[in-house]
Amino acid sequence: MTTPLDIFRALADPTRLRIVALLRAMELSVGELAQVLGQSQPRVSRHVKILTDAGLADRRKEGAWVFVALGDRAIVEPLLIAADAWADRDDHEATVDLDRLAAVRADRAVAAQAWFAEHAVEWDAIRSMHVAESEVEAATVAMLAQGGVGRLVDIGTGTGRMIELLAPLSQRAIGVDRSPEMLRMARSKLSDAGLGSVELRQGDMYALPLAPASADTAILHQVLHYAQQPAAVIAEAARLLGRGGRLLIVDFARHEREELRQRAAHVRLGFDDAQLAKWFAAAGLTLDGVQELAGGTLTVKLWLGRKTPDALPERIAA
Repeated sequence: MTTPLDIFRALADPTRLRIVALLRAMELSVGELAQVLGQSQPRVSRHVKILTDAGLADRRKEGAWVFVALGDRAIVEPLLIAADAWADRDDHEATVDLDRLAAVRADRAVAAQAWFAEHAVEWDAIRSMHVAESEVEAATVAMLAQGGVGRLVDIGTGTGRMIELLAPLSQRAIGVDRSPEMLRMARSKLSDAGLGSVELRQGDMYALPLAPASADTAILHQVLHYAQQPAAVIAEAARLLGRGGRLLIVDFARHEREELRQRAAHVRLGFDDAQLAKWFAAAGLTLDGVQELAGGTLTVKLWLGRKTPDALPERIAA
């Protein structure tokens, strides 16, 4: 258990104070911290370990990269209040750090633009087959805003668009994705949107790195059609929900566009209401609302499930 002595020992170094200040602005990789601080990665890694051991930082490995964020809010928040009260407004080193941090943001933006340019044709082709994305987003916000978003988890967050859209309505937002490349794109996008403090974690949709009952709202936006076992994905999402929590699935209605299996790696060619209701029931959810957005050759649907206190998950095949 972290003690006050552990915390103050961890902060008794100028570099570690600089790291905490940088992590307030955005989650950073160890390499990016080294770039901003002008120090070697091994040295920065040692500082990060000390902060992590004291609960002041959270270190997560994503592929070959290691990302660092601020630690437990209950531990960190009082220290940040004190740091603001004691801050030196003429701290030249802090000003230099923020200038270098701006360069890191610019590097991320360049990488993101290159990635989007490479995939733009494929994405635009699929988007042209259904209603405008703005309509889908408006329907998503309207459906979730009615009951409040609370603690949000976006499963298969991709480039972070749902987090960008819903984080302002939530108490806390976490995005999970299996792909380190997608998470890097999301970090760039969310940082540009002023949401650098949002949590992003690498994880599989079948085994999410989050505790039971840790979310009030979970969303699977255009993710389920990639799943070999949709029922298992829904059950895992439901595990995160507390009593009365809601799961929103945004995906395609059943269709016959077989070419999407080859061209876009779609495993399932959409879903129907009865199918989703059965999977929801198996996960201890009731189907609370359905909305259809027709237009184009693909129809987008929104299915909202709610976790009821007395619902008992059933065993059911995918």
